[in-house]
Amino acid sequence: MMIKLREFIAKNSSGKKVALLFVITNLIYAFMLLVTIPKTVAYSGGMKLLDMMPQGYDSDYVNELFNKLGKEGRDVYLFNQIPVDMIYPLLFALTYSLLIAYFLKKLDKLNTSFFFLCLIPIIGGIADYLENIGIITMLNNYPDLSVVHVSTTNIFSIIKSVSTTLFFIVLIVIIILVGIKWLKLKRSGVK
Repeated sequence: MMIKLREFIAKNSSGKKVALLFVITNLIYAFMLLVTIPKTVAYSGGMKLLDMMPQGYDSDYVNELFNKLGKEGRDVYLFNQIPVDMIYPLLFALTYSLLIAYFLKKLDKLNTSFFFLCLIPIIGGIADYLENIGIITMLNNYPDLSVVHVSTTNIFSIIKSVSTTLFFIVLIVIIILVGIKWLKLKRSGVK
């Protein structure tokens, strides 16, 4: 399976594909940030949604949030925010995995162990889906929330946040390395 994934990533990490996916992914993300999240938060009395809490949450927070959202707000969360957030993790995983691969190609490092850096966004996307499934289950079961279910969903929220942060750190480092390589090539070509 890893070989197939490696082949898929190598084959699809061209500049045009990555650029197109980047635009689509960020349009979906902007739609969530500008439309569905504010629409849901409007019911929460200013409390953050579970998807937007990188440091996690506990049962008390979930109960308070779902109570403040009320039936209508929970429905907006479930039927407006979550459906869009079921598209985004796939786009995030695919786009940013290919983006890392694109830059690793520039460094001639894609066919090395550095390839495994391409898996970071995929881990984040999987964790995001598991987080969403947990949130859907909690919204459907409210007010009967189990501490175990909240804790498990919280773990996926934290894994998503950590892997997303790690992705951006890795991306910045790789872009810097590509820039350094480009400057060295430019200087050596001038001489």
